[in-house]
Amino acid sequence: MRASLIQIAVDEDESVEARRQRAAALVREQAGADLVVLPELWTTGAFAYEEFGREAEPLEGPTYDVMAKAASDAGVWLHAGSVPERDPEGPLYNTSLVFSPSGELAAAYRKIHRFGFDKGEAVLMGAGRELVTVRLPGTTLGVATCYDLRFPELFRGLADAGAEVLVIAAGWPERRRAHWTLLAQARAVENQAFVLACGTAGTHAGVPQAGHSIVVDPWGEVLAEAGAGEEVLTVEFDPAKVATTRDQFPALKDRVLGLAPPHHHD
Repeated sequence: MRASLIQIAVDEDESVEARRQRAAALVREQAGADLVVLPELWTTGAFAYEEFGREAEPLEGPTYDVMAKAASDAGVWLHAGSVPERDPEGPLYNTSLVFSPSGELAAAYRKIHRFGFDKGEAVLMGAGRELVTVRLPGTTLGVATCYDLRFPELFRGLADAGAEVLVIAAGWPERRRAHWTLLAQARAVENQAFVLACGTAGTHAGVPQAGHSIVVDPWGEVLAEAGAGEEVLTVEFDPAKVATTRDQFPALKDRVLGLAPPHHHD
C-alpha cells in the first residue's frame, strides 16, 4: 500500500480558496498512491480560532466539492483532513472527510476530543460522538484528529472495530512536538497497528506548527518522518503486517481491563 501524507503549510497571506486549490493540485500529483492524507483544519489553521466561524462550511461545502473531485481525478482514497463544519441544526464541528477513488464521501468524522480547555476549539465547537472506521480494499482505516492522539481508549475502540491503519490529521504545535512523535509510536505499539499521522507546517495565528508527519509500523518502528516545512511524505507498507504482528506477539489477547463492565462487590 502506498500512502502520501501532504504536510501543507498554512500561511495567513494565502487565501483559503487559494490554499484549497493548491491542496487539490497536490492531491492530484499523488495519482498512483492508494491513500492520500491532508492535515487538520488546513483551510484556516488549527489555532486560528477567529477564522472558524467565518470560514465554517456545510459538510457538502466548497472544500468537500474540491476534494471529492481531486480524489476522483487522482483515483485515490483521500482523507481530506478536517474542516470547520457548520451544522445547520447545531454548532460547529471539526469534521474530517474521507473520499473514495470515485469521489464519493466514504466517511465523515467529527472530532471527539476538543482542544483548548476553556477556550478556542473547546468552546467554539461541538464534540463528535461516533468512532469512525473506513473499509479499504485490503485494510480498514481508523480516523482520529490531533488532540484525540492523547486518548488511548479512542484508539483501542478503533482497533476493536477492526482498524489496522490509524490515520491522524493534526495541527500540532512545535512546542509539544516531542509528545506528537512519542504518542504516535505509542498508539502504534499498543494497538499493533500502523499509524499515519499528518500535521501542518507553517504558523497558525502566531503558533508555529510541528510538521514532522510520521508513519509508524505495528512494532513502533518509524518508517518515514517529514521535516518542519511543507512536503509530501510518501511511504509504502504492507497492511498484512498487522495480522502477522498480532499473531507473533498476541498481546491484545491478554487484555483484562476494558473488555466488560466492571463487577462491583457489595
